[in-house]
Amino acid sequence: MTRYLIAGANGQLGHDLQKALAGRDVAAFGHAELDVTDLQAVREASRGYDVILNASAYNKVDEAEEQESVAHAVNATGAHNLAIAASEVRAKLIHVSTDYVFDGTARSPYSENAMRSPISAYGRTKAEGERLALEANPERTYVVRTAWLYGSGGTNFAKTMVKLAASHDTVSVVDDQRGQPTWTGDLAAQIVALLDADAPTGIYHGTNSGETTWFGFAQAIFTEAGLDPARVLPTTSAEFVRPAPRPNYSVLGHDAWTAAGLAPMRGWREALADAAGAGAITP
Repeated sequence: MTRYLIAGANGQLGHDLQKALAGRDVAAFGHAELDVTDLQAVREASRGYDVILNASAYNKVDEAEEQESVAHAVNATGAHNLAIAASEVRAKLIHVSTDYVFDGTARSPYSENAMRSPISAYGRTKAEGERLALEANPERTYVVRTAWLYGSGGTNFAKTMVKLAASHDTVSVVDDQRGQPTWTGDLAAQIVALLDADAPTGIYHGTNSGETTWFGFAQAIFTEAGLDPARVLPTTSAEFVRPAPRPNYSVLGHDAWTAAGLAPMRGWREALADAAGAGAITP
């Protein structure tokens, strides 16, 4: 029987990975149970497992600009530690990464083999995590890049929009950044399908299909929450300056799924409707 270890089990994706693996032999560790920056602890925890899923991350994008070493410890060193341990026990590793490894200057979806070019501290640490994981466990590592995640566990953009709607007549949301809203429920199921298919290792883009802007996403969230989408107003990134630069274009291509004989994830709008029905956008 395959045994699974989830690191970062208390996050949005970690919660849904546990649901997607229900009924299987799974050990789920949050940071308190497993500090991925501690190689010895990771080695000890990994013994006896066939699959290690790394959903841990330092994802405070703005704070990382001032705390890059802290972000690096989790996103790069942590990924490296898990890959080292996976290599030693001959386990498969699923390492979850991000669209922030790209600079956002593309005008067509980024392919899985596109050159990494991060523009933020967070992006640099995640790019390094990818490199180290693939280097340490090359024959058994899957890098699954995702973007614009939302789910039932933790805070996210979807929940924030619904929460703001309760206290504001209107909300202003940037309309010049494009990406793919991705439900953690769909991503978790896709990761399990990837493992069950014994697909070739390498880089996959785990995002719901299609694309929109944050403004378009917010309007759809309002609609699913039974609110008037006209209450969402468009603005520009120049009007909403934040410490860390964001990729203006975060659309990821899905060719690796097709090459592996698997269907890419469904459209983001259909996923949002089901996520809303499952309570994933309720604050």
